[in-house]
Amino acid sequence: IAARAISAAIDAIYSYAGRTQIPLGHDVPMRIGGFGGASGLADFIRLQHITHVIDATHPFAAEMSRHAVDACTATDTPLIALERMPWTHAPGDRWIEVSDLDTAVAALPEAPARVFLAIGRQHIAAFATRPQHAYTLRFVDAPGEPLPFPDAEVVVSPGPFTRKGDLELMR
Repeated sequence: IAARAISAAIDAIYSYAGRTQIPLGHDVPMRIGGFGGASGLADFIRLQHITHVIDATHPFAAEMSRHAVDACTATDTPLIALERMPWTHAPGDRWIEVSDLDTAVAALPEAPARVFLAIGRQHIAAFATRPQHAYTLRFVDAPGEPLPFPDAEVVVSPGPFTRKGDLELMR
């Protein structure tokens, strides 16, 4: 998105929440840290004379997306939300959908299994109740504290992720 803004000669500010230890570099000014909720984001939009907002947050950042909607509504600022296409079932697939992390934990089998999590460091604690599994964790940054599992492999990668790369990781 930043590269496209630059090629179109659009002034832009790239904002990171601050959860990433070393954010990817962009050729536009970066802002790191929270806004203080929807009202803080609305204040930022006004102070910076923002004319458009693009919400390209991670799917787990639902609260930020809600704040963007509220702030843009309050400031009458156009908002574009970029969302990942949902996965669709294909013949031979063996996966289930769950509504939240607690349901995902409950869906794990009792018998030891290999579990892949790409949900961010702040969400893995819920899975500590299932220590019998071997976990593969994909994080943007290396964990800064011990993991709550006795058997875990960490893959550190900031993305972007490709189908080919994901297939190699799963194999």
